[in-house]
Amino acid sequence: MRISALRSAGPGLAVAGVVGIAATFLSLQYKASAMLFALLLGMALHFLAEEGRCLPGIQLASTAVLRVGVALLGLRITIAQVQALGWGTIAMVVITVTLTILAGIALARLFKVGSALGTLTGGAVAICGASAALAIASILPKHDNAERASP
Repeated sequence: MRISALRSAGPGLAVAGVVGIAATFLSLQYKASAMLFALLLGMALHFLAEEGRCLPGIQLASTAVLRVGVALLGLRITIAQVQALGWGTIAMVVITVTLTILAGIALARLFKVGSALGTLTGGAVAICGASAALAIASILPKHDNAERASP
């Protein structure tokens, strides 16, 4: 990354960092999920992502930084822990995750809201909730109605 690109991303990355630090502080203070507080703070500061100086950094944080964070979250599970479950349990987890995502896609098509939303909701339910939804949303193509849906 060039210095000029890093400099332009600075304000948005600073906002993302402040949201992360504040969410961590609030989660420790109130004994609740840091992800929940990060989502709430992110929604409150959404206007910063629409235009202006913060846009490049927030876009970087919501793509590359988010993907790295989800990968690091996944590293907390070791191969030994997975092997300790046994092949039957592993197969059951893989099958239920797959079926849940497919059910999300099928229900989305049934309700005519698009398979991307079905993938997002099915993956969030099947895997781990908010962090899975954020990771999946970062790789899905933008929906035609996405701009009209935001306030």
